[in-house]
Amino acid sequence: MSDSFRTFGRWLLGVILIVAGIGHLSFQRSDFQAQVPGWFPLDADLVVLASGVVEIVLGLALLVLVRHQVLVGWVVAAFFVVIFPGNIAQLVEGNDAFGLDSDTKRLVRLFFQPVLVAWALWATAAWRTWRRREPSN
Repeated sequence: MSDSFRTFGRWLLGVILIVAGIGHLSFQRSDFQAQVPGWFPLDADLVVLASGVVEIVLGLALLVLVRHQVLVGWVVAAFFVVIFPGNIAQLVEGNDAFGLDSDTKRLVRLFFQPVLVAWALWATAAWRTWRRREPSN
């Protein structure tokens, strides 16, 4: 794939993260609270606010830290893995949010998280860079 397509993917993911982060801090705050597992030991609102700030920072990093895009890609991918239990909790606990008002819809959504991980690794060339690394002796 061309570098310009990859760059577009990186920028699009960055913008999506920034918008999602703003949603955490404002108009979608209660929806994001529905994804915080009931067993999680911190206040749901605190988790939503903190993760919103993290998403904004990661989105900006995707847009600005071009020289470090491989590292940023791994960090963004790791973030998507770390928040995955919240998506599982939404299914298991049956919490309605973001129009996910049935177990089927909540289950289908789970399959999109690996897409986000792959997107972060592809758009930053993190996966390609890792695959091309020199083997250890």
